[in-house]
Amino acid sequence: MSVSGLIASPSRCCLRLPDCNQGFVCRKVPSTPIASKPKAKFGKLHLERSRLTVSFRRWKMQKTHLIKCAMDASYGDMASESGGAAMFPRINVRDPYKRLGISREASEDEIQAARNFLISKYGGHKPSVDAIEAAHDKIIMQKFYERKNPKIDIKKKVREVKQSRVVQAVTSRFQTPATKFIVKTSIAFIVLGVLTVLFPTEEGPTLQVAISLIATFYFIHDRLKSKIRTLLYGAGAFIFSWFLGTFLMVSVIPPIPILKGPRSFEVLTSLITYVLLWVSSTYLK
Repeated sequence: MSVSGLIASPSRCCLRLPDCNQGFVCRKVPSTPIASKPKAKFGKLHLERSRLTVSFRRWKMQKTHLIKCAMDASYGDMASESGGAAMFPRINVRDPYKRLGISREASEDEIQAARNFLISKYGGHKPSVDAIEAAHDKIIMQKFYERKNPKIDIKKKVREVKQSRVVQAVTSRFQTPATKFIVKTSIAFIVLGVLTVLFPTEEGPTLQVAISLIATFYFIHDRLKSKIRTLLYGAGAFIFSWFLGTFLMVSVIPPIPILKGPRSFEVLTSLITYVLLWVSSTYLK
């Protein structure tokens, strides 16, 4: 009679258990104890059970050892493919520029040179080569996209304008005076602007404009101590300011609803002129 791995007979029972050398073996144990010697029989059964337990543990350990050897062999094959070559130290860096060790302003020749250098140094390590190639391809694609869709670099444009000869020639004619002098000129022209807005006349702000011209001559002479330069700078600044203010009011600046009246155009032109005269009388050198 056979039930679930057990082969039984009236006097003995066969138990199939795994063995480390022979696979499954049959261990025969008596099915019923002997009535004359129960203690000895139970001791023999206990000893047999201990032997079976030890055999099962040995088989399990051998199986685990075989699995571990197979895993070591597979990793050994991967190591042999790399040939013991040095691994790229920045292999896990996500930024492609930092991975290749270049700046974001690098040219295509510099990018290609960095890629070739790293490939020649870490070419024996396949994961390192893949990381270097991936960073190189990503940078090249980004450069291609930037050429196809150019962006306006405002900081670069401002820097180019500041470095142009015309702007440098203009800025070289200005200098920053003392703080007290800036405050004094500012108060004078602010008062002229307030008087122009609050007390407009039918003839226009002729008196206030005349006072602004006199103030410009005074402040320029006070700062430069030269009558000729005062006359040239004052007259030139006044003419330029008036024409520029008129042009801005006609072509650029829309009408302001706050200032109403028949002389609103002259008032706004005068205010623009005051600002330009203040800059000339304060910062021209």
